[in-house]
Amino acid sequence: MSTVVISGAQWGDEGKGKIVDYLAQQADTVVRFQGGSNAGHTVTVGGEEYKLRLLPSGILYKGTTCVIGNGVVVDPQCLLEEIDSMQARGVDTSGIRVSNRAHVVMPWHKLIDELNETQRGSNKIGTTKRGIGPCYIDKADRIGIRVCDLIDREDFAAKVHSVLAVKNSLLQNVYNHAPLDADEIIREYESYADRIRPFVCDTITLLNEQIDAGKKILFEGAQATMLDIDYGTYPYVTSSHPISGGVGIGAGVAPKKIDTVVGVVKAYCTRVGEGPFPTEQLNDIGDKLRTAGHEFGTVTGRPRRTGWLDACVVKYAGTLSGTDYMAVTRLDILDDFDEIKMCTAYRVNGKVLNEIPASLKILAQVEPVYETFAGWKTDISKIRRYEDLPLNARRYLERMAQVTGIALGIVSVGPNRDQTIVLKNIF
Repeated sequence: MSTVVISGAQWGDEGKGKIVDYLAQQADTVVRFQGGSNAGHTVTVGGEEYKLRLLPSGILYKGTTCVIGNGVVVDPQCLLEEIDSMQARGVDTSGIRVSNRAHVVMPWHKLIDELNETQRGSNKIGTTKRGIGPCYIDKADRIGIRVCDLIDREDFAAKVHSVLAVKNSLLQNVYNHAPLDADEIIREYESYADRIRPFVCDTITLLNEQIDAGKKILFEGAQATMLDIDYGTYPYVTSSHPISGGVGIGAGVAPKKIDTVVGVVKAYCTRVGEGPFPTEQLNDIGDKLRTAGHEFGTVTGRPRRTGWLDACVVKYAGTLSGTDYMAVTRLDILDDFDEIKMCTAYRVNGKVLNEIPASLKILAQVEPVYETFAGWKTDISKIRRYEDLPLNARRYLERMAQVTGIALGIVSVGPNRDQTIVLKNIF
């Protein structure tokens, strides 16, 4: 098995960065295939934290190729800040490759994102205001600016003037906002282009040649299934496809070339931003989960909403992505709970549902059907073999696998690389 997709099986923040970093030690190439700088992965190595937004989590391994695929929307300022930060910490960044087909986040995208959220008032989506949605809108509207345009000085200037004529009309007449200056933007972005140019290539050709040569490729999803633009809790979703199918579109790799899909599952649930969350705990349990898990956004710092594990969501994610194995993270956060609950079904008007409702009205009405498990009340962070986990922890994990129909592959008992229990060799 040489190609592996890592996909979030909940609402994001499952600890995908830790799992990608762990598996990246065996990979030749790590690929981001969707999303933008609204994503945040935290990787801990030797007690030292690295917070990543655009760079693939494989960046911490010297000699690993790190690809930002065509499905990613690239904020060049953010990318360069991240590269500079890594270089300042002694990380080799020479393996970075940026798709020439990736779309570029422009200043008007960020501004319109913020203005839209303000106008929505109480109906806000809860975006990070980093311009991701507006950039994808322009991509679909066929007025987007791509990396290949950015590195062509003449082309870039012409496209900025053309697009900004439309955007300034929108800013002035709809949002009552001052227009942006095209020449100022061009000067700023030309400086980014000069630095990004050495990293740019046709990543589609690169990846397919590597796969044909038998290289080990790890595809890293940002966000998660329940934030997918089609399959998540629309409209409280992201603007791309974090599921495994997103690899075909976002990296230019045919579905038949994907060998294995790993769904990352946090041992409880969190969500950032607005939208339904059936197992949310607006009580002492939720506060305890947030405090024990340090549940605050990597990019925004916002406190995350917290709740019990929703196995219905994980099963749904497994169906959509064809998930082969679960990587269960943050099991250690539950060490101090007397009892732990898992939602194993939804009930509406006395009837058990066998689906995730598309209607948010119905999803807001579901009553989670919980199973209760005795806690293990012991520190598991130093355990490295599955059979050494407390019996109650194993019962919880095995019931998770049974309800979702997805085999256990990895169990994480802490943030560091070595705090990992492997049940199945993924590569």
